[in-house]
Amino acid sequence: MRRLGICPNAYYNYRKHRKADYYAQKAVVQEQIRSIYHSHHGVDGYRSMTVYLERRGYRYSRTTVHKYMNRELGLHSIVRPKKPGAKPGKPHKIFENKLKQDFTAKEINKKWCTDFTYLFLKNGDVRYNCTIIDLHDRSVMASITDRRITSDLAVRTLRKALDSQPGPKEGLILHSDQGSQYTSKAFVEFCESSGVTQSMSKAGYPYDNAPMERYFNTLKNECTNLYEFRTEEELYQTVEEFAYVTYNHTRLNN
Repeated sequence: MRRLGICPNAYYNYRKHRKADYYAQKAVVQEQIRSIYHSHHGVDGYRSMTVYLERRGYRYSRTTVHKYMNRELGLHSIVRPKKPGAKPGKPHKIFENKLKQDFTAKEINKKWCTDFTYLFLKNGDVRYNCTIIDLHDRSVMASITDRRITSDLAVRTLRKALDSQPGPKEGLILHSDQGSQYTSKAFVEFCESSGVTQSMSKAGYPYDNAPMERYFNTLKNECTNLYEFRTEEELYQTVEEFAYVTYNHTRLNN
């Protein structure tokens, strides 16, 4: 080093301070990771964590975030249970599948998907949620939870979605499964009177309505499965807050 005109003490002091800066910055980033992880109830993996860090001004590769988060902090995304396989449904009145697994939409209010799912209270009672999402940006247009899974619940959810979108909705397609709620006289007539064209999945093919499957998996794994609901009011409020606030405006749902 002396031959290069470098003082050894200066060189080692430089390396010492550089190392100290590295560990100080690393501690800051790991604290950010802890904050994001716990505020999101432990559902984020290192890939989504990388994006959330970037939103806060910390640009790191996925490899580095994986190292900091998984290997050093021991923080891992909550393991999600596998969903039971879907059983083929019994056909009732069948509408043509107009989406054919094309889940893209260049404009809003052109392609909507809808479905039902079941949710539980602490005492084991079941409640049913009906949700509609827009395939343009996967945002939730309407979400209603009730005690019974009926065609009236399907109608009320669609009416809520339509009322939330002022202006004409020409050419709107609503895709669902072949459940009796969606093939009922009341629901079919409401769609016709509202100018909504129905589209349906093939019986026993949940992948024909994959965006709804994904949304409900997210709702349960990142929200309802994390809590115990003593009252239906608690459940209803939590589901609505997740749909309209967390999912539509906070969470990465690309």
